[in-house]
Amino acid sequence: MLVLFETPAGFALFKVLDEGKLSHVEDLWKDFASSDSARKVVELKAFNKFENTSDALSAATLLIDSKPSKGLRKFLQKHCDGETLAVADSKLGNAIKEKLKIDCLHNSAVMELMRGLRNQLTALMTGLAEQDLGPMSLGLSHSLSRYKLKFSPEKVDTMIIQAIGLLDDLDKELNTYAMRVREWYGWHFPELTKIVTDNIQYAKAVKLMGNRTNAAHLDFSEILADDVEAELKEAAVISMGTEVSDIDLLNIRELCDQVLALSEYRGQLYDYLKSRMNTIAPNLTALVGELVGARLIAHGGSLLNLAKQPGSTIQILGAEKALFRALKTKHSTPKYGLIYHASLIGQAAPKNKGKISRSLAAKTALAIRYDALGDGEDNSIGLESRAKLQARLNILENKELGSSAGTTKGKPKIEVYEKDRKKGAGALITPAKTYNPAADLVLPEATPKKSEVASKKRKHQDADTAPTAAEEATEEQDNEKSKKKKKKSKDTEEAPAVDADGGEKKKKKNKDAEEPPVDTEGERKKKKKKKKSDEQDTLMETDESSKKDKKKKKKKHAEE
Repeated sequence: MLVLFETPAGFALFKVLDEGKLSHVEDLWKDFASSDSARKVVELKAFNKFENTSDALSAATLLIDSKPSKGLRKFLQKHCDGETLAVADSKLGNAIKEKLKIDCLHNSAVMELMRGLRNQLTALMTGLAEQDLGPMSLGLSHSLSRYKLKFSPEKVDTMIIQAIGLLDDLDKELNTYAMRVREWYGWHFPELTKIVTDNIQYAKAVKLMGNRTNAAHLDFSEILADDVEAELKEAAVISMGTEVSDIDLLNIRELCDQVLALSEYRGQLYDYLKSRMNTIAPNLTALVGELVGARLIAHGGSLLNLAKQPGSTIQILGAEKALFRALKTKHSTPKYGLIYHASLIGQAAPKNKGKISRSLAAKTALAIRYDALGDGEDNSIGLESRAKLQARLNILENKELGSSAGTTKGKPKIEVYEKDRKKGAGALITPAKTYNPAADLVLPEATPKKSEVASKKRKHQDADTAPTAAEEATEEQDNEKSKKKKKKSKDTEEAPAVDADGGEKKKKKNKDAEEPPVDTEGERKKKKKKKKSDEQDTLMETDESSKKDKKKKKKKHAEE
């Protein structure tokens, strides 16, 4: 049995002298406790030395990918005829078995044997000192790291993180300095603040002008527009500001120099950031722009860390406080974070910003992964994704009702029309109508009882006639009640006489049972006649009352 062992100097083949010891894996480490005991277990059979560093680097990179190099294949074919080969990597053993037809072995005993060989390597190999093995391992590891990671100074995203941080700091400092110039020079020329709104133009004008009395003799055409220049000169003549000394103006001009220098450096830094972004993340830059892309990379820590994030995380990156606050209070989560400042989301209507931000975040995640892990350096994916998103935005903006056929999503929503309600407003434009009790005097009310209607009309129409009509109605009701009482009294008087004779009770009861239908029919007819007479009376009374009203009105007109 042979053991293949990789060293920084080359490949070594060791012959296992006592294979029985491999069955006792727990006690195998004792055999490699010293160099003498290790020589009893294994011995060096052959060694293949690397010619140079590049040869060692190519062999090491192939071994990492579990592939045998050309030199290793020749070495194994020469020394491994009919032998079993123990290897540290099972994938490498499968590749050797397929290509060279050599039986390979990989198990826990082999790994313990490799550990013992590494411990006694310098003792088992003559001509390889320990002081030489250390520098060789270090040099090979550095070369392997550079080659494996494909290190390139053009692909370092740390510069982007520092540049965008400095750019934000410069914006804050510029704003602070510019406001200080406005406040300081405003004591001398307060009208200039409203005339010149741009901070850089303001600083240039103050530096050129100095004292406001010099404005009439200076040319501001390189700094300001013609109409603004004319307004400035007019305001300088009639300004209400205080006088300042030459020393004060000197310090104000020095502050203006600082503002202009910072502004110029900010422009240079922005150009540098733009070039770095186009080099490192061209597809991300094409989708969201230089500033938004740089802020995303800075927030994620690096381009590689950002590539590991899903689209949903990129969508809300920068809105972590709002997200956790919404989760804590059980409110709706934010729809966008730093990506909100992208131009595509700015073009969308408020109702479509959420949809576009979700689509843009998904495309941005793909672009970041291509920039971080892909070999291409063009921005074709970013431009293509931007064109698709622009088309989707146009579809959302110009979408008509009923565009999605066969579904209920596109059907128009039918709403009740209200002329007094604004579109989308919760309240009415005009106040709600209230009940007007005065309308009762004009509008008649229809009720089932005509007698009650007539009495109500009498009450509302005339206060003088109302009492008489009410008295007549009460008298009629009293007459009806008296008649009913008389009938009841007659019935009670007849009842005792019938009770006196026991035999006649049944006959009278039968007669009484037969008579009520006749009596009820007669009573109904009487009631109908009474109702008709009552209705005629009420109509007559209403006619008389209307005639009286007309007469009263005529009298009033005649008197007037």
